Parts: sequence; C-alpha cells; structure tokens
Amino acid sequence: MPRLAPLGALGVLLAPVLAENLLGVLVEGDHALAAVRLGGLSNGLFAALEGELDKGAVAHGWPDQRWTLSRIKTLIGRRFHKSMSLSGIAQMLHRHGWSHQVPARRALERDDEAVAGWVKETWPQVKAPRRHSGPTSSSKTKPASR
Repeated sequence: MPRLAPLGALGVLLAPVLAENLLGVLVEGDHALAAVRLGGLSNGLFAALEGELDKGAVAHGWPDQRWTLSRIKTLIGRRFHKSMSLSGIAQMLHRHGWSHQVPARRALERDDEAVAGWVKETWPQVKAPRRHSGPTSSSKTKPASR
C-alpha cells in the first residue's frame, strides 16, 4: 500500500510521485505533486512564458498585439509542448498575478486624418435622413387618426 502524503496548501492526500518537468529534470515531493495536480507550468517555465508574452503577439505571428487565452494556449503548445485548457491557463495566470484587460478602444494603426475625411465626405451620403415629425397613431389600420 503506498504511503499517503499531504499536498501542502491544497490539503489533498496523494501518493508520493516522481514527476518529470518539461526540462527533463526529475522532481520529487510536494512540488512534484503540486505540478501534477494543478497542471500548470513550473515557476521557471512560467518565467519563460512571461518573456515570450513580453515580446508581443506580433512577434509570434499574430496580426495584432492582443493576447487571448487561445493564443496563449497555442504559444504554450508551440514553445513548451504542453497542452492546457483555457480555464487552466486563466487560473495559472491569475495565480501569478495577471489579470484580464480590455484593450483601448482606439487602435494604434488608426489614421485620424482618414477618419475625419470619411466622416466629412462619406458619412453624409450614407446617413439616413431624419424623420419629419408628424401625426402618429398606434392603430395599424387607421394611421394618424386622432
């Protein structure tokens, strides 16, 4: 019968295991159990992931600088050959102090002169004319019968 050991902060009892991290180093004990149980990256690999994220999404082949969970999942698969769920990635990022952020409404590539020209020249042609106020009725059969 295997000896059961507590899993630190998680308070779970599991048999001690010998786990191999992604660098091929064997680790034993609570750290190995936590890595297996949480399914996240080790601190060293997470630091490497942060370095990759700092390079920006464009450096990794995406058309803009937004990092989404699916893009981070793809990056983890390419860089570390590890598969994680989107919720697992979100939890791992949150554990390391990352939070989700909404990008600014205005794009970096925005050309304010082109926008101003479009508003001045094209928008008046596209915009629907305002309705003129007149008598109205809620009756479908007798419009404007008041």
